[in-house]
Amino acid sequence: MENKKIQFARNVMLIDASYLDKVGSDVAAHFAPVVHRKLPKADLAVLLECMALDAGIPIGENEIQVCFLYDSESEKMKFCTPSVLEKELHDVAFKSQLGEFSLFAFSTTDLITREDLFGQSLVLAAESKEVRHLVLVPDEDAYGEAVGHLVEKIKDKESVTVLGMNPPSYQGEFTFELLGFPILQSLGIRAEEL
Repeated sequence: MENKKIQFARNVMLIDASYLDKVGSDVAAHFAPVVHRKLPKADLAVLLECMALDAGIPIGENEIQVCFLYDSESEKMKFCTPSVLEKELHDVAFKSQLGEFSLFAFSTTDLITREDLFGQSLVLAAESKEVRHLVLVPDEDAYGEAVGHLVEKIKDKESVTVLGMNPPSYQGEFTFELLGFPILQSLGIRAEEL
């Protein structure tokens, strides 16, 4: 069997889709009463742009590869649109002021858990010389420490950003950004409403 090399872009976002959906749904449910209106589904393109900006990716002609990792229990994200991972979010792209976002969705199998898929994908991206900016959205509740051991080993990247709801306890050459802010923006919640 021929050994094929995985092609990564300069900017890679690894996203645990189940965790993103849980946080997005929780944020929407919490803030709807605060702003006194029913919130629309989050605009996924806006969310990805805001996450990329928070991670320090500048406006320009960037190539941004987004990898959604999911299992059979999280084939669709309920809080956003588009949302069906295999049918709507795999092998598609969109352009914005940040460049081109290429979206891919990868599912677990009976032989690998979501945590293992995320960890293996992180190792491959971290080892790739092509990847200069790495943006991570791990399930901090389920496997934050396991990912922490991998993040601590990442070297020689221009930037590594972890997005979550709680600053991680592990160390390493990365920055932490709050995931809630991009989600609020993608739900159409304005600062003056809060």
